[in-house]
Amino acid sequence: MLRNSFELARELTCSLTEMTGVSGYEQGLKTTLQDIFAPLSTETFSDFIGNFYAVKKGEHSGKHSVMLAAHIDEIGLMITHIDERGFLHFATLGGIDQRTLLYQEILVHGKGDLRGIVCLGSSHKDSKKRQTLDIEDLVIDIGLNDAAAAQMVKPGDIASIKRGPLQLLNDRISGKALDDRAGVAVLAVCLNELMGMKHQHDVVAVATVQEEVGLRGGLTSSERLLPSLAVAVDVTHAQTLDTKSQVSAELAKGPVISLGPNIHPWVYARLSDSAQQNRIVCQRQAVPGATGTDARVIQLTGYGIPTGLVSIPLRYMHTSVETASLQDIVECGKLLAYFIASLPEELEEI
Repeated sequence: MLRNSFELARELTCSLTEMTGVSGYEQGLKTTLQDIFAPLSTETFSDFIGNFYAVKKGEHSGKHSVMLAAHIDEIGLMITHIDERGFLHFATLGGIDQRTLLYQEILVHGKGDLRGIVCLGSSHKDSKKRQTLDIEDLVIDIGLNDAAAAQMVKPGDIASIKRGPLQLLNDRISGKALDDRAGVAVLAVCLNELMGMKHQHDVVAVATVQEEVGLRGGLTSSERLLPSLAVAVDVTHAQTLDTKSQVSAELAKGPVISLGPNIHPWVYARLSDSAQQNRIVCQRQAVPGATGTDARVIQLTGYGIPTGLVSIPLRYMHTSVETASLQDIVECGKLLAYFIASLPEELEEI
């Protein structure tokens, strides 16, 4: 049954952002993904690496397929050792902005989920010698001495930031892992919108894994599907007070359509036309090199896959207070649905 896409986006973004699924450890999200996508698709399945697939059959099923990809993993931490004081030392999984870690609440996933706080491991005097903090300066305090901590935590255990969603004014939402759980919500909005449209081709929405540590799920899923064309859905930096002219995308100004050598010109043009014809205000982003998203590896799969990239403007990326506009999320989903519905039966013109 077709749902209100705005309410769907709000519900899914809020629920997904507070769940734990650090790169390489996304297994706990499988049941949630099944609950989200089963009502919106013809079939769902997953693979051994953890990618989750939702298939919506088209009117000419089996002839061509369109892959949509958004990654489900989040940045996190991995425990490296416990010192003689009982503090946990760690390395990062993905590109965390270490400036934002100090005094954050953490969940250490050892023998159960253990609450902890990130604090300074070196003396305050030593840390003041430098202008910025390094990961090596920080430790996690779980309240135990070294012997007790060693019973609960082992090197290799992961840790994630504990943060629930915060709904701000003007339909803004803030929290951790909006990169790229907001993109997964976009996939759901797209499939929801397609329930009220006719489309020629099979659509396969993929929640990919391990994007933050090397685009691994995007590579393996596109190799499995070998789609006729693909669109990656991710986030892009939105303007903040300190970005000045370095960032062009703006929050709440619509989806961002990328163009450049990583993007197939036909897919870019078709996305742009779909936005214009359906009065969806969009932004453009020129990317002269690799995009750093799943689009990078999907494009190079097999003999090459025509690939596009639609992004959600996001403030404060790779922090625990990433901030997006719910309206941007909805518009991204609608754009993809209109794009898919507009595709001709034959795709040889690409």
